[in-house]
Amino acid sequence: MKILAIADTEERCLWECFRKERFEGVDLILSAGDLDPDYLEFLVTVINKPLIYVRGNHDDRYARHAPGGCICVEDTVYVYRGVRIAGLGGSMRYRDGANMYTEREMAKRVRKLSRKVRMVGGCDILLTHAPAAGMGDLDDLPHRGFECFNT
Repeated sequence: MKILAIADTEERCLWECFRKERFEGVDLILSAGDLDPDYLEFLVTVINKPLIYVRGNHDDRYARHAPGGCICVEDTVYVYRGVRIAGLGGSMRYRDGANMYTEREMAKRVRKLSRKVRMVGGCDILLTHAPAAGMGDLDDLPHRGFECFNT
């Protein structure tokens, strides 16, 4: 299965100079957040493959304008062609606002999601906005990973 994975930065070559032949063979699009909903709608339309997403810490606008034609997997599991994709968006809480969590809050989400994962027999892809702790962490909270993802 060929997957186009996107997050954080809108690639001009996808948005402004789209050429369908570049995406021949793409079966699925995964978005890990912080992308304009119009951008996601454009990609799902022109590539004409399922686009599965989680929200990033800057995706408060999705509450007003969720990306049409796309599938949100926040706190759930979606099965596509036998591949089980679980989703947990957001980042470490660094201010008040949506899509930000303390370690404890994210651990609670992980526990709830793990029940759904067991019901489908496991998880093949964990789609997150934040990384697991220790995987490219930076010093600031929004760019620090969650310990609970390591288990």
